[in-house]
Amino acid sequence: MKKTYKLQDLCCANCAAKIENGLNRRPEIHKATVSFMTQKLILEAEDTYTEEEILAIAQKIIRKVEPDCRIVTK
Repeated sequence: MKKTYKLQDLCCANCAAKIENGLNRRPEIHKATVSFMTQKLILEAEDTYTEEEILAIAQKIIRKVEPDCRIVTK
């Protein structure tokens, strides 16, 4: 699975880097890229997990770094 999502309320490039590092440490996620400039998250993840499961994992990591930031799915 490879998908791109919009991030809402990502406040700084440092937080984007911390989120990216946290996501890339997860075994379910092959590669994550977070861009502060475009406010986008690109996720490449295991196909054995549903999109909802991967997004739940990603949102949990995002909230630890940036409590007000969320993934926009629509």
